[in-house]
Amino acid sequence: MRVAAVDIGTNSTRLLIWDLGTKGADDPVDLERIDQVTGLGRGADDCGRLAPDSIERTVRVLAHYGRLIERTRPVAARAVATAATRDAPNREEFLDAAQQALGFRPEVISGTEEAALAFQGATFRRADLDQIVVIDIGGGSTEIVTKSGGVSVNLGSVRVTEGFLPDHPARSGQVSAARRAVEETLGPAGPFPNHLGLGTAGTWTSLASLHLYLSGEPWSVVEGTRLGSDDLDRIASRLATLTLPEKRSLPALNKKRAPIILGGAIIAEAALLTLGLGEITVTGADILDGVCLELATDLEYVQPTTQETP
Repeated sequence: MRVAAVDIGTNSTRLLIWDLGTKGADDPVDLERIDQVTGLGRGADDCGRLAPDSIERTVRVLAHYGRLIERTRPVAARAVATAATRDAPNREEFLDAAQQALGFRPEVISGTEEAALAFQGATFRRADLDQIVVIDIGGGSTEIVTKSGGVSVNLGSVRVTEGFLPDHPARSGQVSAARRAVEETLGPAGPFPNHLGLGTAGTWTSLASLHLYLSGEPWSVVEGTRLGSDDLDRIASRLATLTLPEKRSLPALNKKRAPIILGGAIIAEAALLTLGLGEITVTGADILDGVCLELATDLEYVQPTTQETP
């Protein structure tokens, strides 16, 4: 039995297909986990209207995901669209095209549901949930959430970049302005002393890869990597000095994330500072896992039992 989830974000469009095997949601196996940077929210106008080329890029990837979902035949599938689609006056135009490409219509979810799904996905293999805070830095929004609830703020790596960091290398005044804006926005969300901070989604995994690369360590596996304030400051300071081609040439960084990674690093720095966290533990589990977990739970999957031969 299989379930599938698609996450249509401001910067990336991603797919997860779980095989539930014999243990259901207790021990799923990833059949497919794909992350494609499509930049749906990049180049949006002042009203948030999605650009035609951004829609086209995203729909092309969704068509590929639709074929994979059709081939693997999950019993349940759900696609969720987040900040860029939420805020777009032409979202119905995009959703119509996405439905045709994918084979079913994506759901535009609220920031509150996005935060809850991110928490479920990042923590479903962990215990002691009372002492965990999850930080999900997306392209258009950032979610900060605990077991008791969370917040979603309209500040992500794409929006920080387009609002404050147009130049490569970034000017010092631009970096300072970005830091002030992010700290002011995230400030009311915390603090969370004595909590384990979990960083989830592409910004955090990219920063973990960069940290390992700059430290001279293997960087292909980032699960469980810990990032402190000094680590993030070093990464942000380095990125601020680089041209766009220099960022794209970094082996540990997806070239398509290069234009916005400094914005993500500044949000990550501010999150540790404003939330009172000493460090962040990076995980690859995220909102996709949360969607799949809900689908698997809704199926009320029952592990098959065998009868003893008399």
